[in-house]
Amino acid sequence: MIRIVMAIAGAGVAVLLVTAFDDAKPVASVDGETHLASVRQLTFGGENAEAYFSMDGKKLTFQSTRPPFRADQIFTMNVDGGDVRLVSTGKGRTTCSYWFPDGKELVYASTHLGGDEPPPPADRSHGYVWPVYGTYDVFRCNADGSNLRRLTNEPGYDAECAVSPDGKRIVYTSVASGDLEVWTMDADGSHKQQITHTPGYDGGPFFSWDGKWICYRGARPTGDELDEYLRLLSLELVKPFALNLYIISSEGGEPIRVTDLPGAQFCPFFHPDNRRLIFASNHHGGVMEFDLFMVNIDGTGLERITYAPEFDAFPMFSADGKMLVWGSNRYNGGTTSTNVFLADWVD
Repeated sequence: MIRIVMAIAGAGVAVLLVTAFDDAKPVASVDGETHLASVRQLTFGGENAEAYFSMDGKKLTFQSTRPPFRADQIFTMNVDGGDVRLVSTGKGRTTCSYWFPDGKELVYASTHLGGDEPPPPADRSHGYVWPVYGTYDVFRCNADGSNLRRLTNEPGYDAECAVSPDGKRIVYTSVASGDLEVWTMDADGSHKQQITHTPGYDGGPFFSWDGKWICYRGARPTGDELDEYLRLLSLELVKPFALNLYIISSEGGEPIRVTDLPGAQFCPFFHPDNRRLIFASNHHGGVMEFDLFMVNIDGTGLERITYAPEFDAFPMFSADGKMLVWGSNRYNGGTTSTNVFLADWVD
């Protein structure tokens, strides 16, 4: 059932209409997905992705393009799919929201200070590229969207943010040094520190559950490929075709390469045991055939988790390791819709 909710945008400047579905829907399991039990679909239609648990496992924050919005905005919902609420301003384009451990605040990235309208889609005359809009900045707010504060104000892209388990630090991706690198800052935006320093795209970072490590995706172009990467970056674009996974001390230091696979490995997240990563990869199939895999942080024990023929990505474990949430194109009736799915984890 669809219900209509009147919500005030996070900045408190407009009243916006939001549509939401009330309840999760159990869906059929897929052969081979032995780690996933009681799979249920939480969103239905539109583009819904990057859903992340609150520390108590009761809430999710996620980004969604749904009427009346023309680009992704940040929402929260219960883990049963109910009580969907708008958090972001309803302006510009947003991405990468994440909870503080007390469940009372969030961080997310938004372009709304660059204009009410969302930035235009990436120019695909350059091939399949991701946009890295220079108007993205990282913001912190209360869980209802109020008390919005800007944490980054350097020129260029600042996004892909997450919070440490103790709530004291934020990790994010920034072009502040001229390259896409992983940075950290204190939760109030102070004491910014560049963590990675290798030419090429480093991004999508998350802390380990003990706060000692950061996992991220990285590209290592050289020669002509590096020149092409820098050319595209000057156009606020990046090609995500050759990415592998790395971990690095949350204080900085020498990165450790975890995967050495063809294609694109991205959106890694630590299992609560801090010894394994779950991530999305297309190394086993076509360019757009992404599934979830797990691997030990020493690179051993690669295991496939999802087997649906459709796109699966953006995984996160609940803090107790009992649930997995991810985004998928499965069960979308042949449309391009991406939805949020939840499963009990069978280890």
